[in-house]
Amino acid sequence: MVKPSQIHSLIASTPKDLFLAGRWAAASDGGVLEVQNPATGQTLAHVASATTEDAHTALRAALDVQKTWANTPARRRSEILYRTFELIHAHAEELALLQTLELGRALPDSRAEVAYGAEFFRWFAEEAVRIRGDYRVNPAGTARILVRQEPVGPVLAVTPWNFPLAMGTRKLGPALAAGCTVIVKPASKTPLTMLFLARLLKEAGLPDGVVSVLPSARAARISSLLDQPGLRKLTFTGSSIVGQKLAIKAAKHSLRVSLELGGNAPYIVLPDADIDLAAKEVAIAKMRGAGQVCIAANRFLVHSSLADEFVQKVAAEMATFTLGPGWEEDVNFGPLSGADQVETVRTLVDDAVARGGRLVWAGRTPAFGPEFEGGAWYPGAVLINAPESSPIHHDEIFGPVISVTTFETEEEVIAKANNTPYGLAAYVFGSPNAALRVAESLEAGMVAINRGALSDPAAPFGGVKESGIGREGGFEGIHEFLETKYIALPLD
Repeated sequence: MVKPSQIHSLIASTPKDLFLAGRWAAASDGGVLEVQNPATGQTLAHVASATTEDAHTALRAALDVQKTWANTPARRRSEILYRTFELIHAHAEELALLQTLELGRALPDSRAEVAYGAEFFRWFAEEAVRIRGDYRVNPAGTARILVRQEPVGPVLAVTPWNFPLAMGTRKLGPALAAGCTVIVKPASKTPLTMLFLARLLKEAGLPDGVVSVLPSARAARISSLLDQPGLRKLTFTGSSIVGQKLAIKAAKHSLRVSLELGGNAPYIVLPDADIDLAAKEVAIAKMRGAGQVCIAANRFLVHSSLADEFVQKVAAEMATFTLGPGWEEDVNFGPLSGADQVETVRTLVDDAVARGGRLVWAGRTPAFGPEFEGGAWYPGAVLINAPESSPIHHDEIFGPVISVTTFETEEEVIAKANNTPYGLAAYVFGSPNAALRVAESLEAGMVAINRGALSDPAAPFGGVKESGIGREGGFEGIHEFLETKYIALPLD
């Protein structure tokens, strides 16, 4: 059981200044931003809010040390990353509680993210020493071809609020392993976790200037770096609209870009599926982080012969979740990120019901104490047969809501699943042959078969269509931060 004294002590000891080129500093204009606790609606902390001047200072520092960091032996870069991995685990409980406090998420999910996020440092510590080039003779036999992989250069990494640690480590790990300097702009809702990580990076021996962490209430102050000479790469995770705008800006200077954007993941239950498994895996594919996950299942497409049984089993599964303040014992389902997100989810559900969707199950918010009256509570819902035109089938719900529609044929469900501008993740339940056949026909960057878990630091993460460009994690992840140089040599 987490005591109030633990919460106060953790918040008091967590850095709240900018991590600017290896030192802790107030914003140049003294400005701060407010971080709220979604479980109470009250102020959790005030954090320095970076200015344009601060961003430019960070870039100058990154440029000053870029060559030195790129020339640092790969083994040394690897050792710093691995030491950070160890430090994350040494401070795992603090990091988990910190995420729960600023995001609202239940502690079991926060602990899982800490373990997941740490793995990117271990994985890329191993990849840092395996960057390879090539050497060969051209087919005509007249010249040698030398291919060398070099770091892209200074990187701007913009991370979202829903995974305060892992979205940062998934970018920092490969960038640092490749030899790039990095400026991180964490989400203004959840900056504390990344500032805590900055302290661990410094403790692990990361040289000053290699990483800066700049929370800001005005994102445009940090994205102004896209117009500055010297920045060479943008990596962004967040909404499609914002990501595409930043990519347009980056294109003016031919910056390398990788984007992980919105999703509209189908969750397909074929007629030969194990329906108990399909219902049980909803707990991971949908309810992790109260549904506020980019790869969360959004559209549940269930064969008509199984639909009624499926919604009843899913409703029973949903009823097992305990809603409450994320740090309390036995709670596995916390508040949403804020009142704005509650309103978005409620509007989608109310609209679907108004259009003819049937509400199969609706959760209830427990009677909390007065300190939690301002919390961003939404207890969850299960619906079936909302019309195809309902926004709930086209917008990212980002909440604990399951909306089921039916299909009759394999061709029909593939067409429905692909009828979206997005293509991040998808889930398919069925016999191995049928599920694989459908998976191969889906327009998605990632597909899980007969499981709700999808993310793995050892696997390439990313989408197609308007869900993004590039891949993070896996063997592919480090190449987003490397440039290929060809050197021609005469053949004597």
